[in-house]
Amino acid sequence: MNDFNTPGSSKVEVPVPEGAELIDDVFYVWETRYGLFSSMTKNGRKMLTGVHKDNVIIMTRWHLKCEQEGWPEGSVTVVNTSTVTDL
Repeated sequence: MNDFNTPGSSKVEVPVPEGAELIDDVFYVWETRYGLFSSMTKNGRKMLTGVHKDNVIIMTRWHLKCEQEGWPEGSVTVVNTSTVTDL
């Protein structure tokens, strides 16, 4: 486990999966028990899962960059919408 300071609290313990590799000192990547690769930020937020480790690293970097700088025009699409009504 790693300890990270977060605003409003002294320390939060984030469990790091066994065999996880810290990438760019920002997020972890590890192989799951099903042979896939997953990523998680240092704060413990689960990110992506994929078949190839390199692709998970590339896409996690891109995802985090877009969260900071904004999503490129046309990269966000609403596939479907719905409305809930009371009967």
